[in-house]
Amino acid sequence: MKKIKVAVIDDSALVRQVFTGIIQSEPDFELLFTASDPVFALDKMRSFWPDVIILDVEMPRMDGITFLKKIMSEHPTPIIICSTLTQANSLTLMQALQNGAVDVFTKPSLGLKDFLSDSKRLFVDAIKAASISNLKKMNIKSFRSDIISTNSDLENTNKAKSNLPTGFTTTEKIIAIGTSTGGTIALEYILTALDVNCPGIVIVQHMPEKFTAAFAERLNKLSKIEVREAKDKDRVLSGLALIAPGNKHMSLKRSGAQYFVEVSDGPLVSRHRPSVDVLFRSVAKHAGTNSVGIIMTGMGDDGANGLKEMHDLGSFTIAQNEESCVVFGMPKEAIKKNAVDKIVSLEEIPSIIMKHRSV
Repeated sequence: MKKIKVAVIDDSALVRQVFTGIIQSEPDFELLFTASDPVFALDKMRSFWPDVIILDVEMPRMDGITFLKKIMSEHPTPIIICSTLTQANSLTLMQALQNGAVDVFTKPSLGLKDFLSDSKRLFVDAIKAASISNLKKMNIKSFRSDIISTNSDLENTNKAKSNLPTGFTTTEKIIAIGTSTGGTIALEYILTALDVNCPGIVIVQHMPEKFTAAFAERLNKLSKIEVREAKDKDRVLSGLALIAPGNKHMSLKRSGAQYFVEVSDGPLVSRHRPSVDVLFRSVAKHAGTNSVGIIMTGMGDDGANGLKEMHDLGSFTIAQNEESCVVFGMPKEAIKKNAVDKIVSLEEIPSIIMKHRSV
């Protein structure tokens, strides 16, 4: 079996050391090289080209975003960003995803060695996902060319949002979406295609803490509907999409005719927090036949069991097809469990959501 060749580019000797240990402990991986900055890496890559690159952002001589753009334009290669994340540079990491990074991890300023070691399983899964990712599907324009809003479009969008009445009626329908690797691009495609009378939407996207707020803010600016990072007790309303905060679980609850979300701490579930399984199970319990479950691109099996519970309790469940996924892992596992009513392309999902709006 061919080993996955991995390169690590980071100016921290400690980070390079820990990743060396992680990669060398996996029989399916081969450490091709480490480098302290992209200039050294490019020199090595003249002779040895990696299958996957782990990349820092802030480095001497050439920053990670410049390197990422160069690689994606000249020789597209799966790249995982691993960088210290603050509120200030969360937009920089968003830019990394928009320019083709497969995944983003954040490393703390303190306790770095313990964090990297404790997160070994997540890094191993991310490297495997990156190695089989379909980079062509990382570009949203490959699905649809007309979703980039003009200034006038954004003005109309903001006007439509501002005209929504306060306290407008809770939707009777709930759309629950779970996704991981490649999901940021797929969610942008879906949410920017929806009208303001769409059903209420709850979303788990595997994403680092603090990053989800910037992600939701960007989608809110591009979309006709309102998109925001969920807060505990937020109501689920028509024309609103709530994205689970990074490092927090999100569950659906119901009080009478009203749906709301509970945002909470808790142990990892299916190796994730937020977990798609946590969301889907809560939707099965509190919304049942009144809900639609959508499992999309991503590595691993998070969401498969939860979608099965939704399916068995009468929810309509769909999976994104392999052709439009960056990584077909999560949908594939749900399909194997007979949890899926219909397999569809990414292009079909917005219309399916709109067909399930309340009447």
